Amino acid sequence: MKISSTMEHLADRVRTILDGDPRITEKNMFGGLTFLLNGHILVGTKKDGRILLSVGKEHNAEALQRHGASQMVHGERTMKGFIWVEGEAIEDDDDLREWVELAERWVSSMPPK
Repeated sequence: MKISSTMEHLADRVRTILDGDPRITEKNMFGGLTFLLNGHILVGTKKDGRILLSVGKEHNAEALQRHGASQMVHGERTMKGFIWVEGEAIEDDDDLREWVELAERWVSSMPPK
């Protein structure tokens, strides 16, 4: 997969937030670069500047209330527990960090795969 400069920049920003966490691996998924925590999707980067986050079904509605968030739909299936965050909502590093930390709180509570 060819990685766009936008996606590579976004991936580098996510790497800085995750700061070498040994539980993190990277994998090409959903048309972008995805960061996995203990084998579970944490955050995915897309070439259009959006991110995909795992927030858990229990936190889905709350996450959707935040600026820039929308429900992930894969094909015709609504993927509760996964949300998209638009690029303009994560332009600021603190906003991106807040989103990644929200996902990390949920995903780190899951048993490793």
